Amino acid sequence: MVHAYILIQTEVGKAAAVAAEIAGIQGVTTAEDVTGPYDVIVRAEADSVDLLGQLVVARIQNVDGITRTLTCPVVHL
Repeated sequence: MVHAYILIQTEVGKAAAVAAEIAGIQGVTTAEDVTGPYDVIVRAEADSVDLLGQLVVARIQNVDGITRTLTCPVVHL
């Protein structure tokens, strides 16, 4: 299982709506609106890196109001 944090920038005033919509996507474990350089932080999981990429590109990035994403896979050192 691959876990990642996805940092999301949204259009002004869209953070809460984006977080709420993303929270309902299969593979997303949490989606919270935050302050700082990013507006929403998502924790997601998938069975492989390829499936994680598909989740981000095909599902999360298609949510209305998102302007940019940054995916940070969790590593165990």
